[in-house]
Amino acid sequence: MSKSTVAVDLKILAGRAARAARSLALAETSVKNLALATLAKALRSRARELLAASERDLAEAKRANGPLHILDRLLLTESRLADLIESVTRVQALLDPVGLTEDEKILPNGLQVCRLRIPLGLIAFICEARPSATVEAGALAIKSGNGLLIKAGKEMAEVSALLAEIFAAALTTVGLDSAAVTLLPSVTHDDLKELLTLVESIDLVIPRGGEKLIRFVSENSRIPVLKHFKGVCHLYVDKGADLGMAEELAINGKTNRPSTCNSLEALLVHQSEAATFLPPLGLRLELLGVRLKVDPAAAAFLPNAEPAGLEDWGCEFLNLTLAVKVVPDYAAALDHIARYGSNHTEVIATRNPGRAEHFLRTVEAGCVMVNASSRLNDGGCLGLGAEIGISTTRLQAYGPMGLRELTTTRFIVTGQGHLRT
Repeated sequence: MSKSTVAVDLKILAGRAARAARSLALAETSVKNLALATLAKALRSRARELLAASERDLAEAKRANGPLHILDRLLLTESRLADLIESVTRVQALLDPVGLTEDEKILPNGLQVCRLRIPLGLIAFICEARPSATVEAGALAIKSGNGLLIKAGKEMAEVSALLAEIFAAALTTVGLDSAAVTLLPSVTHDDLKELLTLVESIDLVIPRGGEKLIRFVSENSRIPVLKHFKGVCHLYVDKGADLGMAEELAINGKTNRPSTCNSLEALLVHQSEAATFLPPLGLRLELLGVRLKVDPAAAAFLPNAEPAGLEDWGCEFLNLTLAVKVVPDYAAALDHIARYGSNHTEVIATRNPGRAEHFLRTVEAGCVMVNASSRLNDGGCLGLGAEIGISTTRLQAYGPMGLRELTTTRFIVTGQGHLRT
């Protein structure tokens, strides 16, 4: 198929999806919830097909020597599929933000003013090998009344084909336009560039993948882009912290699922705690297969670790590698995070309420945590039901994006012949 033919097809598909989005925006909550219930039921009934398709995708990715973090994200297991179905059910149970009114007031002249919450429109969701992200994004789009164009990575071609059928059936079964959630065919980078110019149809682009994909989309899009950038997440262990708890935060943050953007990539330890904290933690991490890259001060307590290079600070490893640094004081930890953080997730382990409050107010990230694992920065864990991504920029949303973050407001004004004088 020629480039021009693909570009025309994409324009047609985007136009259909935009029209479907306008229709979905007006759908009753009960209809959208029924679509989600139908979606969950279909995912459950077609579980064997989805798992088999995932195995075929995974085998092909292995033949192509795909990196380990891509293989992990690509993999669907019975447990992961069950979690996905549960996330769809959670989204169904949430309050529908569309149509809610906010900031209602009557001005001194009798003019009635409020804000009405409405969908954003048509979202282009561009992701890599992420079946789970595809399902969660589709569920959130349906409930929030947004159309969704999904451009998934070629690595999940088999699963994508099945999900396209499942979404289409769930929507049409309840009388909604199946184009409201459209999974695009495999397209090249040139075709993707063409998609990113379709300002007449697409209202927002959300790329979800590696740094290379985010930069490509940001540099080529004529449509507003909401960035889910890399996750360089730090844990700072403060002077006087509960070291037992801090150890568990480090273990969970690094080893729970290291291929994810909210996994821990760097550990900062106050020098007064290093001698007590680092040796036992190092032994546990070594047993769990974690590769440690350390600065000279940390090396004194972690003799089996490797020296860290400049490139290791600010690196999103996405595997069982952890950078470790001993800092002289709290201010040095803040400086390090400000220099190398990616505005994703930052954690402090501390017993000092004042220090915790200062950390929350000072550190720049979409999610800042006190005495909690970085892995909890997730839409499902934070009560959003699911997430379409974790925004690392402040426009429209900051942090995990759920239903509310996929809506905006318009002013509603009611008068009785009011005029401006």
